[in-house]
Amino acid sequence: MIVAPSILSANFAQLQSVIQMLEKSEADWIHCDVMDGHFVPNITFGMPIIAAIRPLTTKIIDVHLMIEKPERYIGAFAKAGADCISVHLEACTHLDRTLHQIKALGCKAGVAINPSTPVSALQHVLYCTDYVCLLSVNPGFGGQPFIEEALKKIAQLRNLIQEGAYNTLIEVDGGITPENVHAVVEAGADIVVAGSAVFRAQNPEEVIRQLKSPKYARP
Repeated sequence: MIVAPSILSANFAQLQSVIQMLEKSEADWIHCDVMDGHFVPNITFGMPIIAAIRPLTTKIIDVHLMIEKPERYIGAFAKAGADCISVHLEACTHLDRTLHQIKALGCKAGVAINPSTPVSALQHVLYCTDYVCLLSVNPGFGGQPFIEEALKKIAQLRNLIQEGAYNTLIEVDGGITPENVHAVVEAGADIVVAGSAVFRAQNPEEVIRQLKSPKYARP
């Protein structure tokens, strides 16, 4: 089980303290949601934030690009310190080429898909995809409730990966809480992203511990 808190929901006035807390916690990855105001109706942050947190943590920095034409910026995010970069299938005209571009820069390559995108659209890129970021909310804003239909998609994607004998991991992003993480992992998730559940809690480290609990491990 990989737990990746999303700093989208963190207090940016205390970002250094937030990263230091995550560094000490049981979190595995730090998830960074980059939005451009075009692909999604919101604007967040870019390369300077990634570069600022890179010296503060040994954790894997997972950059989720919710932007148009992400291939223009992949090199800059890799240089800033990203370890994993996911791009949206819906935003890439040449997805296979973009995934190879990410890998050539030494990063893990991920494909993100919106709730309405069928997992079958991934069939011909799984061979070069390290992980799929399956959104369980509509992209653009934190704090949204989990879309239950996503559980079926997780199971479908798990079957597709197993049928092809791929090593692709399944990351689920959106509305994850200690209350629903068990169902998400049982459906087939390897990585869970949690933002509001972690950073709106009185004890974020305890929530991370609950998400990481072995009792949620998938057989």
